[in-house]
Amino acid sequence: MPTPPRPSPAPKRPSPKKPSPKKPSPKKGAPKESGSVKKPVLFGLVVVLAAGLLGFVSYRATAPDGSASGTPAAATATEPDPDVYQELAGLARRDAGDKQAQGRADAPVVLIEYADFQCGYCGKFARDTEPELIERYVDDGTLRIEWRNFPIFGDASEAAARASWAAGRQGRFWAFHRAAYAEDAKAKGFGKDRLRVLARQAGVKDLDRFTRDADSTAATEAVGVDRQEAYRIGATSTPSFLVNGRPLAGAQPTAVFTQAIEAAAAEEANVGSAGDPAK
Repeated sequence: MPTPPRPSPAPKRPSPKKPSPKKPSPKKGAPKESGSVKKPVLFGLVVVLAAGLLGFVSYRATAPDGSASGTPAAATATEPDPDVYQELAGLARRDAGDKQAQGRADAPVVLIEYADFQCGYCGKFARDTEPELIERYVDDGTLRIEWRNFPIFGDASEAAARASWAAGRQGRFWAFHRAAYAEDAKAKGFGKDRLRVLARQAGVKDLDRFTRDADSTAATEAVGVDRQEAYRIGATSTPSFLVNGRPLAGAQPTAVFTQAIEAAAAEEANVGSAGDPAK
């Protein structure tokens, strides 16, 4: 008898593929970091509130109805939770080696300035108000001033910001700052040759190194860190300031700054250094 044919083996079913996890799509409109700088998660909801506050203050300071008066613009806003101010005060770097800062690292009051070298009002503050604040408060240890490059007016602003950082590499940031904000400096522009002139006026010794540093990736990234910090807290104009976390915007009268500094100093006499818990 013929042998019956063997049944063909059942075809193997392919193993089901495990779905690969989907990567979250980036949110539209999110700010991009400069260079290789990664965007940290700052304060969650607190930053959202702070951004709204500083944005409101910026609007009040530049409103056409003359809102920039002798009263701090921040005082016209609804007072947010004190945690907002505390988180903003935490932006103070308090690095003793910071070339873009002056004053004691442990000063009770820190004023952070976000500014552009092409900003006329920034120049007004630098010439008319800042020297008095230095004489009255920085020299006696009450105040520390920390600069943040916030170039928002194009390529020349970006070049000047990188140049200021390069001058700082040789310990001449503040001298460059004074030269760049001199009365006639803005009109002469911030081209490469002009920036070398400003560096020479500022006492930068190695001009070739200055040029290399200003053109470096490190300069671009350092400026990017400052600018992104400004954007993340809602700064929309220059100059914008934080005084122990409380925002001020625009070229306010000197009295506004002295009032804010003295109020912050009085508060810190009971609370401790900016951003620290109460004693």
